[in-house]
Amino acid sequence: MKTSRAAGTAGLICALTLFSDCQHTEIKIDRTPMPTVAAPPYVCKYIPLKAVELMTGEHNPLVRGYMDLDRPDAGDGDCAIYQRGGDRLKVLQILLVPLSSEDRVKDQLQNGASPLPAIIPGAIGYYGENSSTDDNSAHAMLARGHAELLIKLEKEVEGRDNAADVVALMKLITPKLIKPDSTPTLTPSTTRG
Repeated sequence: MKTSRAAGTAGLICALTLFSDCQHTEIKIDRTPMPTVAAPPYVCKYIPLKAVELMTGEHNPLVRGYMDLDRPDAGDGDCAIYQRGGDRLKVLQILLVPLSSEDRVKDQLQNGASPLPAIIPGAIGYYGENSSTDDNSAHAMLARGHAELLIKLEKEVEGRDNAADVVALMKLITPKLIKPDSTPTLTPSTTRG
């Protein structure tokens, strides 16, 4: 009887250990650092897939959108990344808008937003986590001349520094998406007298 009780206890411990190991392996956090160089494959022609996968936790995500850099003054685009299957929730959005609002960036900085590091000459930007949502999303905005670039990470990836990932993505894509000539040229005002 002692032998069968010991065998039963050992079996239960073994089963609990296996169950525990199975539970532990399901939660796999990828803490791989974000790439420092933009490399193919890309989504929306300019955004490195590897960076998108790391910061969203989605492998082979659904991608909808475009980036059009053929405009003479500044590019234009909206690239959205979604989860596959289920509800297909949006997890990341990158917007390139040809109407810069450097004043809005300055207001955010004056209200305590963290400034982006210098990425391209003449640009100003901020980043932060959006603590008002349940998902602790992160965002960053950079403005220069006629161009505004906005990154919104809609879903927190547990175990990663989401705000740092958004800044890293901004560093990767800004030099490709914001043209050096997107700064407006000032024309002298004429006076009539």
